[in-house]
Amino acid sequence: MTVINHNKGEKQATPTANYPNDSIDWLTRLMAFDTVSRHSNLALIDDVKGYCEKLGLSVDLTFNEVKNKANLFVTVPAGEKADIVNNGLVLSGHTDVVPVDGQEWTSEPFTATIRGDKLYGRGSCDMKGFIACALTLLPQAVELSSSGKLRRPLHLALSFDEEVGCLGAPLILADLKARGITPDYCIVGEPTNMAMVVAHKGIAVYRCRVHGKSAHSSLTAQGVNAISYASQLIGYVDTLAEEISHRDDNDPIFDVPYSTLSVGTIQGGTATNIVPNLCEFTFDYRNLPHMTQEDIVAPIQEKVAELTAQMQARAPETGIELMQEESVPAMTDSDSAELQQLIVALTGDDQRHKVAYATEGGQFTNSGIPTIICGPGSIEQAHKADEYVALSEIERCDSFLQRLLESCTANTSK
Repeated sequence: MTVINHNKGEKQATPTANYPNDSIDWLTRLMAFDTVSRHSNLALIDDVKGYCEKLGLSVDLTFNEVKNKANLFVTVPAGEKADIVNNGLVLSGHTDVVPVDGQEWTSEPFTATIRGDKLYGRGSCDMKGFIACALTLLPQAVELSSSGKLRRPLHLALSFDEEVGCLGAPLILADLKARGITPDYCIVGEPTNMAMVVAHKGIAVYRCRVHGKSAHSSLTAQGVNAISYASQLIGYVDTLAEEISHRDDNDPIFDVPYSTLSVGTIQGGTATNIVPNLCEFTFDYRNLPHMTQEDIVAPIQEKVAELTAQMQARAPETGIELMQEESVPAMTDSDSAELQQLIVALTGDDQRHKVAYATEGGQFTNSGIPTIICGPGSIEQAHKADEYVALSEIERCDSFLQRLLESCTANTSK
């Protein structure tokens, strides 16, 4: 439901007293939980758990080490009369959102606000809109299961900490493996404007720490300048980035058709008149699925060894550390042809897209689960102030999931 705020000339969506029965109400409810990655997501998870249990479903939770965050996995089982024996279809989404710090919002970030044909608020696009649509679908799936018409199990997987390295999904996948569940397909509902994304790049984040030797800036020969050596390594990273952008095996279907290297942060030094003894910088590597981390780590390590030898020739205690901080695998399309055909049949759109951003899809494909990405909203709106999802996108997602559910009742085998 929505109420009109006459003072501001806009609508503020407000949650219903009981569990919602449509996607806009569900999205409103989900967005009211501040699930920025640095916070707990347990209030949201507990709310969804209560809803699922009210529908008669058994819910499995997996927690992080400190037990302040949880994944949720729930299954609507195939009906007793089903003649397909398989492990079903997963609808997957992450519950965490990025911070709003330092952003100028024109409405309250954690209150769903409708202006015109768009719903604004943190997580509206990335990616509580998809979760809202999936939750709205559950009662109908339960009814079909109870009547024996659901011929393929339907799973819902909600994870934590996707935005800070896809930390939650591996726990879900490990739990499924331990329970002997290997879903036939997975759809990750990241924002794609409801287009079918069949592959995405991987991402690895590295921190480089350069240890130099301090000296007065008038006596530079007595020191080893950490910033200067860091800049040489950064220059090499940029050169390597240019080289890999011209490889013969790049993939023109990707929105950025080559693997990329990008330096993101740097800090070092204490004063202009002191030769700096420390400089740190970070960079990320976004690889095409057929490329590996070793393709860039090996040459960078060789450069690190070369520069370290130069530094230690002047001061043995100096050197360079290269550390990996995050790693999310690429998602391939090598095993998802059958799933792609299903999506084409449901949508009538045979366009296949490949993207530069990473999702939990790569972790699902690495676990042997054919996966595609398809969800409401545009990635261009994610992470920004005044993040929004068009109401028409929610409607399209509702229709898509409705057709997907109907496909789970059709009298055809996998």
